Amino acid sequence: MLAVRAGEGDEKAFETLVRRHTPVLLTLGMRMLGNRADAEDAVQDAFVSAWRRLPDFRGDASFLTWMYRIMTNRCLNVLRSRRPTEPIEPGEEPSAPEHQSSPVKAAEGAAAVQDLSGALATLSPGQRACWVLRELHGLSYREISEVLDISEQAVRGRIFRVRRFLTEAMSAWR
Repeated sequence: MLAVRAGEGDEKAFETLVRRHTPVLLTLGMRMLGNRADAEDAVQDAFVSAWRRLPDFRGDASFLTWMYRIMTNRCLNVLRSRRPTEPIEPGEEPSAPEHQSSPVKAAEGAAAVQDLSGALATLSPGQRACWVLRELHGLSYREISEVLDISEQAVRGRIFRVRRFLTEAMSAWR
């Protein structure tokens, strides 16, 4: 309903959509692009693009899925233009209580995250997008195929190859 109203020019409805969906899109951007500044720019560009294209929004998918597509395409364009890719910054993880954490475990965890970030940085933008949308944002294969405008089979293949690659790349941490 908000998307329909926003498409009719209701700025308050669009403002509500922006407030509601900015956090998840910012997280997606940080995971895809590796830093907050680029992610914030991408979110802003995505919402500007969405505002211009709202009259074309048909409602075949949810507004969030539509925004995922716009945001992912924006991130992929940034990644393609910047080659080589930058490592992904780890998301904010809750810290373990002091009685459960030790300096050795913390150092090992940081090293594992660094190795994972390095491995993810070597993925193609398309593989990275599929993996981030599936593993970090929990989208279904169908939703990812809609977001990236590729077949579900292509999504499954990319995710399979990424998982196999990451299993090999992270074998030292087993």
